[in-house]
Amino acid sequence: MGVGIRRAGEGDRELVTRLLDQAFQNDPVSSWIFPDEAYRRATHPKLMAVFLDIVLAEGRVDVTEDGTACAMWLSVPADAGHADDDEGPVQLRKAVDPDNERVELVGRLTNEIHPAGRAHEYLWMIAVAPGHQGEGLGSALMRPVLDRCDREGLPAYLEASSTRSRRLYERLGFVFRSPAVDLPGGPPMWPMWREPRT
Repeated sequence: MGVGIRRAGEGDRELVTRLLDQAFQNDPVSSWIFPDEAYRRATHPKLMAVFLDIVLAEGRVDVTEDGTACAMWLSVPADAGHADDDEGPVQLRKAVDPDNERVELVGRLTNEIHPAGRAHEYLWMIAVAPGHQGEGLGSALMRPVLDRCDREGLPAYLEASSTRSRRLYERLGFVFRSPAVDLPGGPPMWPMWREPRT
């Protein structure tokens, strides 16, 4: 029996924001950005909502029919200039938590290592509700996009934020692309690249 997947729209904003918040609330990177647990519970949903709004406007969000998992994708053209985008991280910090430089720093560091010069699909985030992790929902959400990448000869890219997610991505054909993003005093993030399969 397959997993029902549909494209999310503006009407799904509350559902998907809540799902992203639940899935990433205790993620190593989220915990580094917002070290105080009570403050993270209060502020983290705002960060997830801003991420979702960006992808709803510029990319695609796929969600399982039962609302337990979602994936956020952006199609990146070959001429995209990620490393030169200083304004995005600044605006993100202003919108989410103006006094928290870590919000901006994550954006800057990931922009610096984001591959340029080749069109690719970028998996910004994938979230599975805590009670449903390990059920294959993440793989099911990624498979249609990765299959299209294979048909069209497109690579895919992401940054893994935990060793658990890194193992999932490796099973799907992603390989670590050095260097890692080293958050000062925090966890690593692993840039991962997947060449299309023939």
